[in-house]
Amino acid sequence: MNIGIIDADLIGRKKHRFPNLACMKLSSFHKRLGDEVELLLDYKALRKYDKVYISKVFTDTAIPDKITTKKNVEYGGTGFFFDKAASLPNEIEHIMPDYDLYRDWATSEIENGLPKAQFKYYLNASIGFTTRGCFRKCKFCVNQNSTGVKIHSPLNEFVDDEYHYICLLDDNILGYPKAKDIWCQLEATGKNFEYKQGMDFRLLNEDKIRMITESKGLNRRALIFAFDDIDDKELIVRNLELYRKYNNRFTRFYVLGGFDKTEKYDNSFWEKDIRDIFERIKILMEYGCIPYFMRYEKWKDSPYRGTYSNLNRWCNYPRWFTKMSYRELQWACARWAKREISSEVRHMQLIEEKFPDIAKKYFDLKYETTCRFDVVG
Repeated sequence: MNIGIIDADLIGRKKHRFPNLACMKLSSFHKRLGDEVELLLDYKALRKYDKVYISKVFTDTAIPDKITTKKNVEYGGTGFFFDKAASLPNEIEHIMPDYDLYRDWATSEIENGLPKAQFKYYLNASIGFTTRGCFRKCKFCVNQNSTGVKIHSPLNEFVDDEYHYICLLDDNILGYPKAKDIWCQLEATGKNFEYKQGMDFRLLNEDKIRMITESKGLNRRALIFAFDDIDDKELIVRNLELYRKYNNRFTRFYVLGGFDKTEKYDNSFWEKDIRDIFERIKILMEYGCIPYFMRYEKWKDSPYRGTYSNLNRWCNYPRWFTKMSYRELQWACARWAKREISSEVRHMQLIEEKFPDIAKKYFDLKYETTCRFDVVG
């Protein structure tokens, strides 16, 4: 059979730089059957393939109309079905991924001038899950139907000896009771590793912090936690105090904005959400941590959507976040655009007009004066 595989996110997202694990497993399965497999970079000429698989992770990745209705097309993934996406058949789920699937494409991109570092996950990383699932049931997450964290795959199921790096996609590794056993297995490989998903900072205790701090293989530059809900403030602050007793390294946190647990999305929500986002950023500043702002899809419907763009620009560029206050960056954007008042400044002034207490408390905070700790890179 001739098999075509489409990573829809690769085609539909300009800055996507991570392989689709399901695509690599499907490729490996069909190659073992003796089939010819090709990674397709567009949706043209699909009829020449006996079967075409389309997978996507992100719900907002666009695909051509009616493409999924073609008789030779099968499709799946969270991008299509979110929390109701079907699992791969067991014989495909537990197969060594085909790490060669993206090789020709990645090599071509590098030859055309793109930095090799952008393709590290395609060319030098083993990728997989040691555990799956989470018990949190967050409504914004694809794991909201999960009942807990369970063991999924041994390392030898997806770790290729030729690759020097391991990327783990576990949903909530710290929620697994025997996480330390897995961590020891990772250390024993002698390879560097990272957990791609944000770790659950609320689950940290002294033993887990020491496990993270003393790790020889963990890529600390890739270490990232999450502070998604202001209701967790007390627990997050308590763990930050404990964390900083053992760890003075640069640490990042996902900060979610634009998600309403009540699903009302009224005016009162948008005010509270902006206030809560700034408060979480302030707390992270105090402990020498860097926020990575994540916008839930509803942010586009906010009357203050420009503020969400401003926050994204400020938080997600550490060189700006650590040197400029929120206010300073918006005026800097105006200077760079050679305008007296830019759209960034207008969005900032709207919040100052509507919610002056937010502006007064947060707009002039600076990392270098708010941080209470000496943090190293």
